[in-house]
Order: sequence, then C-alpha cells, then structure tokens
Amino acid sequence: MIKAVFFDLYETLITEWANGERKATHSIEQLGIPEDVFKEEWNIRVEKRMDGTFESYQCVLIDILQTLKMPIDDHVLTLIESERIKAKAIAFENIEKHIIDTLSHLKKMSIKIGLISNCTPEEITAWESSKLADFFDDVIFSFQAKCAKPSPEIYLTACRNLKVEPKDAIFVGDGGSNELEGASRVGIKAYHATWFQPEWLVKEKNLGFPQLKHPMELIEKEISYEK
Repeated sequence: MIKAVFFDLYETLITEWANGERKATHSIEQLGIPEDVFKEEWNIRVEKRMDGTFESYQCVLIDILQTLKMPIDDHVLTLIESERIKAKAIAFENIEKHIIDTLSHLKKMSIKIGLISNCTPEEITAWESSKLADFFDDVIFSFQAKCAKPSPEIYLTACRNLKVEPKDAIFVGDGGSNELEGASRVGIKAYHATWFQPEWLVKEKNLGFPQLKHPMELIEKEISYEK
C-alpha cells in the first residue's frame, strides 16, 4: 500500500524553461573567465556542489578562480551570487496548477509527501515562500543531507524521516542524476515525470520507467487504484 510519494524538485515540480529557453539567466562575465572554461570547471565540481562540500556558491567561484590562478574580488562574487539567487527564484513564482492540484489530492488522501532534491543553497532560497512548501511533510536538500541522488542513503533517509518502508513509497522525477535508478535500487517504485519535457526528448531518452505525462496520472494509475 502506498503511504508516501517523494518528488524531485527541478523539472518535476518547477521548471526553469519556457518555450525552449531558460526563464532567467545570470552572467559570470565579470569573473573574466571564458564561458567554455567556466562551464568545464563548474561541471568538474558537480558532486561537491550537490553534497554540500562547497558551503556556498561563492565558495565554488573562489575555488575555480584559485584553480585558474585568477584574482578574487569579493564585491564581484557577491554581485554574481545575488544575480544567481534572483534567477533561480523565478522558477518558484508561478507553480503549475496541475502540480498544486496533485499535491492537494495526495494530502486529502492522507498520503505523506516528501521532497528529495539535488541542489545547492542559493538555488532554493525561494522554497519556503513558494506555494509548494506547505504541502510537504519532509524535505531533503542534498547539500544539507551531505549526500546526493542516486546515493541509496538519500532515499533511505527520506523513508526513515516519513517512517515508511521503501516498498510503500513512490518516487517521481524527470530522471536527472540517475535518480529513478537510485530510487528503484532501494525498492522504491519510480515514475518518470515527463510533463515538462519536450516529446522528442522523452522518445530519444527512454529511461525504461513508467512515464507520467500529467501529474494527476500518478493518482489515477497508482494511488486511486489502491484506495
């Protein structure tokens, strides 16, 4: 019997994209680093960014600048971080109605709701003030948990926090960071959320998990059946 549903955050409950473009961006031009070089250095640090090794966005920037033997300007770092926080907050402003409706239905059915998100501190500053926050019984941000998807520990911690067994839980996510495989490996049934993804991408990258084209399909296919 399903007792809890865990959701991914980005591209599952919120999206940073609209009409094929990012809703908001921020510039790192003032660092004086070529964009391709910065992207490479940024990606090298993805695991340490997600698991909280870097305590802040500025810490990541400082580490990159030190690696490249470039000067560090605190004012510039503060400005860039502020711009990034604003850009990341945009995705929380207009939550899709079908997301809210699905969460509301789960609440009415007394299904526990959890969040498992790979993220960094500056990415979720708008979480608490968003329409999403009040629906959740537990929230796990990877940088706070000191581990990230697809590590088994982050899923098992989520289950312990909500006092449910993995077999009685569902995980819903867009599939980034091998999150669906990670959930499945610990015994949580995983669903591929495709509502924010273009159809061509879903077909091109079939992840091998049951797909949900609309959030309410989760209730229709899984939970209502059990009830």
